[in-house]
Amino acid sequence: MPVNKNANIRYRTLDRCFRDTKHKYFMEDLIRECEQALLGNNIEGGVSRRQIFDDIRFMEDTEQGYSIVLDRKREGKQVYYRYQDPSFSINMQPLSKVEAQQLQQAVVTLTRFRGLPQYEWVEEVISSLEYRFNLDGEHTSLVCFEQNPLLKGLEHLGTFIDAATAHRVLKVQYRSYKDGSQEVTRIVHPYYLKQYNNRWFAFCYDDATHYVNNLALDRCLSIEQMPDMEFKVNEDIDFDHYFDDVIGVTVPYHGEKQRILLRTNERRIPYLLSKPLHPSQRVEHRRQCLLSIEVKPNNELEQQILSFGPDLEVLAPEAFRNQIKEKIQLMQQQYNT
Repeated sequence: MPVNKNANIRYRTLDRCFRDTKHKYFMEDLIRECEQALLGNNIEGGVSRRQIFDDIRFMEDTEQGYSIVLDRKREGKQVYYRYQDPSFSINMQPLSKVEAQQLQQAVVTLTRFRGLPQYEWVEEVISSLEYRFNLDGEHTSLVCFEQNPLLKGLEHLGTFIDAATAHRVLKVQYRSYKDGSQEVTRIVHPYYLKQYNNRWFAFCYDDATHYVNNLALDRCLSIEQMPDMEFKVNEDIDFDHYFDDVIGVTVPYHGEKQRILLRTNERRIPYLLSKPLHPSQRVEHRRQCLLSIEVKPNNELEQQILSFGPDLEVLAPEAFRNQIKEKIQLMQQQYNT
């Protein structure tokens, strides 16, 4: 069975208790120690007796677990637990079958970065893991992640990640597609990176605008570190929720969240129900194929709606409906020319 973070914390805690020869850990003591360890990792929730029994059973398993050997010492009506060999620890054991499978899956995931600029180190890490843990380097790919290794700007990805991590200011020579061939120099403080529609965007505080703007990495011509400039630390934006009210990467500063009413058809609605446009999507009337989302309108929302062609119609609000209508009329003029 998969070993998650909570289980790992409990196993390490139980291992510590079983090795301790100065204290006697009865079942209630083991429960308390595990609960305190979870709380120390900001994980709330109790631990039951059954959970501890299941954990011990797993740790004793010779194939899936750690092959531990426990003494169950009775004291009155209670039992306390210790390793038969006090020098034993699961930290000194070879990888279990489950851990080896999980590590193999991690290696497979890492291989998707092979060959990409700024990720030469991945090859070394993969080779080291395969050698140290005797992992089979020959495997069949079972999962395909969408990526475009020919996309311009990928060579800047590592630079932005390093700058955001180490709090370094960057000078970026940038060419916006909106402004054609015009190049601008921007002094930015990188905070966050996000991938959307197979492109990477860096969210940075911009010294010129005094706002957090996004930079498309494929539009960055050159990047230079500014070691003498003080980094402006992000104290205002929680990026875990920054994109909650939008589709894509464009967050309008002055836009208000709106309820967008949409009409589709019987052929298309199963697709929209299985893959919602946005987490806020609601079914307003199933038979009439009416849906709604609550978002801040932006370019990415327009692109999503237009990508459905005649299978998706904006009913409200009127201003946004007219906005989409104008785009469709311009498209019709082009095709009629």
